[in-house]
Amino acid sequence: MGQEKTVWDNPAEVIRHLKPEHPVMVFAPTVLQDRARRFLQGFPGFVTYAVKSNPDEAVIQNLLAAGIRGFDVASPFEIDLIGRMAPDAARHYHNPVRARSEIGHAVGSGIRAWSVDSRSELEKLFDQVPTEVDGQGVEISPRFKLPVLGAAYDFGSKFGASPELAAELLAEVARRGYIPSLTFHPGTQCTDPIAWESYIRVAKDICDMAGVRATRLNVGGGFPSHRVVGVEPDLESIFQEIGDTTTEMFGDDAPDLVCEPGRGLCADAFALITRVKGVRDGGDVFLNDGTYGGLAELPIIGNIDRIEVYTAEGVLREGDAGGRVIFGPTCDSVDRLPGELALPADIAEGDFVVFQGAGAYSVVTNTRFNGFGAMTRATVMAL
Repeated sequence: MGQEKTVWDNPAEVIRHLKPEHPVMVFAPTVLQDRARRFLQGFPGFVTYAVKSNPDEAVIQNLLAAGIRGFDVASPFEIDLIGRMAPDAARHYHNPVRARSEIGHAVGSGIRAWSVDSRSELEKLFDQVPTEVDGQGVEISPRFKLPVLGAAYDFGSKFGASPELAAELLAEVARRGYIPSLTFHPGTQCTDPIAWESYIRVAKDICDMAGVRATRLNVGGGFPSHRVVGVEPDLESIFQEIGDTTTEMFGDDAPDLVCEPGRGLCADAFALITRVKGVRDGGDVFLNDGTYGGLAELPIIGNIDRIEVYTAEGVLREGDAGGRVIFGPTCDSVDRLPGELALPADIAEGDFVVFQGAGAYSVVTNTRFNGFGAMTRATVMAL
């Protein structure tokens, strides 16, 4: 990915000056730092960043500058990345299924926080992970799942033990001398605070079944980004619900809270500039990026409708909008955004379509399929 060294005022200025033929991912560090501080000030516990959502080093640097001191790392690559960039930061290895070689790498890297969701994976941890590292206890957090509520898609289809199994795992973790904790993930782009309430109530049941006090409760990611015009996520209500429910259920014996936002931290600090390759017979719109590039996850969780269209001269089109089918540039029929997007009726070849809030699961999922996928990065003051 190329890097423009100029710092532009906004995406429109990038368009006016560069008229880019390839997609451009623009990054606003001030937006990222503001969002990080919003979490640090509002969430009633320890904030960690899910590196998988966007592992760009500029993202990590700006999160550190804003005060983030913990990271959810899901692979040896991410363990090493944070170990190099932030050697004093906490690293939570919360991918519940790992090869023995990956466990060995993490042990050698000094990882002290793990998650697990099955007996077989717990036995692998017991075989390789010590109960202490450098004189400090090692934490193992059984991950549990419930039916999805208020989320775009359900992580429970891949990860998570039943509450009954989680209680068995928690009891065994405590019996073996590790720090017993719990973790869950309510689902991606979760807008309903009640999802966290439900999980926290069940966390208390799990502790009661196990006869174990959880030292920490990681309430996962799932914190939403701003994808829909006029519907900005109410993060503070989610923070309040998490804190209130934890106090209600656990009282003075409440576990310390942890969260691991990815999308909720980084998505809104980026915008993706794409260009119109063609408007087929006045109908379908073809862009120079699509589902094999920076828009990879849209078919899974739905379109971002915070979209602006600029002429080739960088003038915002503000005419009446109508629904259009949007295709990406590849010769694959699945390279299509879901449904239709409302675009100005006078959209034309050579125009630029800017997708706001495109910073999560975009750069990392970009491919070079069919010879497309070249992408430049630029820095802007505002979005």
